[in-house]
Amino acid sequence: MLLRIHVYWTTELAQSSRETRWQLQGSDRSSRHSVICTLRQGLTGTRKTMTIATTDIAEISLDSCRSIRKLRSDSWTLLVDDLGRLSTISPDHFDFIATLKKVARTIEVLTPIETYWAFPGARNLAELNGMIERRELVQAHLAARRIHKMLADQTYRHDSVSLEEERQAQLSRPYFEVLIVDEVSASEQEALRRRVQRKRSVDDDFVFNIVIVPSFEEALIATLVNFNLQAVVIRYGFPFHSQNHHLIAWARVLDGLNAGFEAIPESERGPLLGRQIAQLRPELDLYLVTGGNAEEIAARMSETFRRVFFREEDHDELFRSIMCGVALRQRAPFFNALRDHAKRPTSVFHALPVARGKSITNSNWISDLERFYGTNLFLAETSATSGGLDSLFRPVGPLKLAQESAARAFSAKRTLFVPSGTSTSNKVAVQALVRPGDVVLVDRNCHMSHHYGLMLARAQVNYLNAYPLNDYSIYGGVTLRELKRTLLNYKHAGTLDRVRLVLLTNCTFDGIVYNVKRVMMECLAIAPHLVFLWDEAWFAYAYSHPIYRQRTAMGSAVKLSAMLQDPDYAARYEAFSAAFDAEAWKDDERILNTRLLPDPSKARVRVYATQSTHKTLTALRGGSMIHIWDQDFGDKTEEAFHQAYMTHVSTSPNYQILATLDVGRRQVELEGYKLVQRQLELAMSLREEVSRYPLLKKYFRFLDVGDLVPPEYREANAESYFDEKTGWSNFETAWRTDEFALDPSRATLEIGATGLNGDTFKNMQLMDKYNIQINKTSRNTVLFMTNIGSTRSDIAHLIEVLVKIARDIDDRVGGLSTIERRIHDKRVRSLTLEQPPLPDFSAFHSAFGATDPASNMGTRAGDISSAFYLPRDDDARCEYLNLIVAERAIAGGRELVSASFVTPYPPGTPILVPGQIISTAILGYLSALDVSGIYGYRPELGLQVFTERTLALKVQKSSVPERGGAS
Repeated sequence: MLLRIHVYWTTELAQSSRETRWQLQGSDRSSRHSVICTLRQGLTGTRKTMTIATTDIAEISLDSCRSIRKLRSDSWTLLVDDLGRLSTISPDHFDFIATLKKVARTIEVLTPIETYWAFPGARNLAELNGMIERRELVQAHLAARRIHKMLADQTYRHDSVSLEEERQAQLSRPYFEVLIVDEVSASEQEALRRRVQRKRSVDDDFVFNIVIVPSFEEALIATLVNFNLQAVVIRYGFPFHSQNHHLIAWARVLDGLNAGFEAIPESERGPLLGRQIAQLRPELDLYLVTGGNAEEIAARMSETFRRVFFREEDHDELFRSIMCGVALRQRAPFFNALRDHAKRPTSVFHALPVARGKSITNSNWISDLERFYGTNLFLAETSATSGGLDSLFRPVGPLKLAQESAARAFSAKRTLFVPSGTSTSNKVAVQALVRPGDVVLVDRNCHMSHHYGLMLARAQVNYLNAYPLNDYSIYGGVTLRELKRTLLNYKHAGTLDRVRLVLLTNCTFDGIVYNVKRVMMECLAIAPHLVFLWDEAWFAYAYSHPIYRQRTAMGSAVKLSAMLQDPDYAARYEAFSAAFDAEAWKDDERILNTRLLPDPSKARVRVYATQSTHKTLTALRGGSMIHIWDQDFGDKTEEAFHQAYMTHVSTSPNYQILATLDVGRRQVELEGYKLVQRQLELAMSLREEVSRYPLLKKYFRFLDVGDLVPPEYREANAESYFDEKTGWSNFETAWRTDEFALDPSRATLEIGATGLNGDTFKNMQLMDKYNIQINKTSRNTVLFMTNIGSTRSDIAHLIEVLVKIARDIDDRVGGLSTIERRIHDKRVRSLTLEQPPLPDFSAFHSAFGATDPASNMGTRAGDISSAFYLPRDDDARCEYLNLIVAERAIAGGRELVSASFVTPYPPGTPILVPGQIISTAILGYLSALDVSGIYGYRPELGLQVFTERTLALKVQKSSVPERGGAS
């Protein structure tokens, strides 16, 4: 559950003066879901300004953390500048009073913000304000400069600091902050701080400071805005509402909770707050200090709190528990084991001459390899599983612990490391879950590795069509309506038990994200035995953020499982079942238009997710994970999964990749929320800037949710996640309700107005000319993705490059002759108004289609495996036709059938699969493509198709494929 903060403010940047005004005002009780703050940024000419009217309100769900963080940084900069000016002019100077007022207003801005941080915190800010009020302006300027520098350089993280004392930084000891929720006086707060300081030792692995808030509301706000938090200590006897006059606006928290909160017994307020914080940031360690029945609460709340303490009995134990809790997440068992192995004096009498680096150090010709990569890379290289290392296939030591830690971090029941990429992970999962003859419902636009995996597993593949976005040559997601219709077709045919797996991509390249829990709920209502495989290759970061988390496979599996076991849900299902009787289940249209509920006595939660950790988190290239949340894993899948894992994963894994997966997990648990929030902030800033700068708007436009998600799939009715009046408040609402949501960190830029197609823009402009790397393009778009490593400097550089490109185009177009201008305009029209329609999946030819009468939108399941291997037996079974000849053949009545995968890259999803009928729409699309390459298609040869004789013989010999079991 999220918070709501209303902030009204104005910032004006003039030639020699800046003025900031901050006003806090309470919001009505009907709008307490999301964090809201005002932030509007503009670009005027080449100088960046921020101009905001006092009447403007921008609402940003959780993005207020971005706004508050940026506002905090900018305010400290402004404060240092103004105090510097005050320290050099006399009180009689004409600008003295005006500058002093600006300083006072900046202090007003910072006062509520610093409440939630240990450094500099409200106490140090109050001391600074005292200096200003006493007109000790030189000292105040020096103090503000020091604070600002420590914040900017993050040197405050290396040890406990205050304005009174300077200590030597201890760079080896990580720093974190602990939130204490307790209504105590200022003197009691000081006593708490001194108590913590006395417990510190030079032998401690970490240094922490404390933040103390007095109320339920402020505790939740602090949880969201303070990224330094690693633990929360909830004490007893605190109120719900804040009494701090600075926090009137921030004290409107949680719809439906505050009304009855004061009536809740004090002994239950802590547990309630713990549950709320655990929902927002499950990675934090929670501790409860209670005056009630500690034993009973500990038994009841063990999943929420790491420990429960009774009153003031065990200060030392609490301190040690906090340190041990952080140490548990900080520990990287496999990385540590590999590092220790590299330090040992080892003689190698097995494979790998490069191990210990001796084949390099003893060489006269390749010593530059060691200089480039460093010594440790080769010292850690080994093929042995002894000496503190572990086996990838049967881990019992540090690798087992590392995978268990990863499962904890992503809320999986089990996690497996895969050092050879998510393409391998996808094949492992498909082979483990699918038997020959099983029907798999799959998005036709999924990654090519799934198609190859399904081919190897000899599955009956039913390709589902995603909704098309023809204007941008982009596919969206598979609608829930199509999924339900497909399942109903199999149910009516009496073959629903053969449908084993639903395989979907979450999120897509362009940021289309499913409502994962709803999809699984409604599919399980029709087929309670279904298994779900979610390809989250590009969504590994999502679990770290409370808004993203609700649409992840593992987050949804946890919630779905809890819901199905909840007695309240059982009652809800009974009411639904009574209203939706047997007659209703005979009416397909009614089923399609109803939000279905699964039967808790029948539905099984069996969810898998493949994750390219290296794509969006910290890991060496190829580092991937498979996350499993399967109630029936031990009984039905474990052995098959192990065999599939051994089939596809190398017996010589790269230990360095595995070690970075371990460290990447550590980073997720200790600072994932901070990094993902920054990723989101930067993407939002990029979108805003491009939309405000006139020259950029002339040629570029970032696609918004209204462009990428049709209105029928947007219950929140938001055309954009940003609005001039309401800010980003639509973001949280849409992600909670809509069938499809858009991840704003996937910034798809429409470039048709430049006259350049996506592939040319990527290679000739961004990469060759400006060294900006991107991955995915379409005919008239390029995709920019912010990630956890992105910086404000990166965003500034990209904006600068886009401005340069726009200016170059402006200059070039302005100098075109009349004929050249017509050619340019024609090219622009082709890219903006004449996009070729995206073809749906046509159908499998009857030679490769299942005999099962079930169909989906005219498309039957097909056997891509037999189609794939058929040409290998005899080359004469195929021929090659170029696109023109193929079109003539179809016009003449011939049924052309592809003998291979045909995959345009980008985007890298097959447009044809083996056994698929080639339609004129597909030929038209291939003809209009202007990409660098099409895998499976050689222009000098043409398309590989089956001969008519081959198809006729295959139809004669076709028989019902072997059925798999129904488990």
